[in-house]
Amino acid sequence: MKRNARTVLVTGAAGYIGSVLVPELLARDFTVTAVDSFIYGQSSLLDCCHDERLSIVRGDARDAALMRKLAAKADIIIPLACLVGAPLCERKPDEARAVNLDAVRKLVELSGPGQMIVMPTTNSGYGVGEEGLLCTESSPMRPVSLYGKLKVELEDCVLASGRAISLRLATAFGVSPRMRLDLLVNDFTYRAVTDRFVVLFEAHFKRNYIHVRDVARAFIHGIVNFETMKNQPYNVGLSDANLSKLELCREIAKQAPDFTILEAPFGRDPDQRNYIVSNERIEKTGYLPAVSLSAGIAELIKGYQVVRRNQYGNA
Repeated sequence: MKRNARTVLVTGAAGYIGSVLVPELLARDFTVTAVDSFIYGQSSLLDCCHDERLSIVRGDARDAALMRKLAAKADIIIPLACLVGAPLCERKPDEARAVNLDAVRKLVELSGPGQMIVMPTTNSGYGVGEEGLLCTESSPMRPVSLYGKLKVELEDCVLASGRAISLRLATAFGVSPRMRLDLLVNDFTYRAVTDRFVVLFEAHFKRNYIHVRDVARAFIHGIVNFETMKNQPYNVGLSDANLSKLELCREIAKQAPDFTILEAPFGRDPDQRNYIVSNERIEKTGYLPAVSLSAGIAELIKGYQVVRRNQYGNA
């Protein structure tokens, strides 16, 4: 990390993660260039516009000429622009490849040796883990969706640059100014609040979870500790939240007692991921999540007095 490296380029900056991360970067005295296409009509960065250290660019991360100009001014690059999730990528495979892989590859090419990259990938790349065994960063990557496959391919490319950190994020949850209801914890909690029931397919499938504010903290932790963390992938999740879908719903039911959980005797979950994850590597660098699953569920229940499904979601 360059001494006094304080200028950050964030693509997809008005998305679910970026809308939480950008204010955190500004609060820590970084100068931020926030790029987003605003295709969902979101207004999630309006509360930051008073900050003179923030520049907002309405643009597309696939625009190589724009990215060349913006990357040249950045000390730190955080490429968040992405078609997120298996369903969306399956519906738009060409766009997913262009945004999730090709655009970030090009951004790496356009940046240089003095710049650092802190990149989000996903622990969905583990696909179907081995029963009872924690997936570590050394475990084989066996993605089962196009989304996972593109992220795995991207990680190899970006880490090969020799100046990057990859954060393999668990399934994010929690309230963001650019809210999403199609993430698993957010979705199930919404159903508990509004429908008061859920039907689970393959309820034993397990995943790991992480609050969106802790995701933002992980990016900042990576920037601050770049020299000791660079050129490695890091799982980022709650170590006490390797839960099946049924276990997750039971946690939600503790705070939404009218929530009825039904297990379908047949049927197939379109997302076949099923794994548990070790977050030990990043924890050894001094990073620990601050928001528990329980606290995040309480926050969501409160937030769902404000939002409704037709307002938010990528799917």
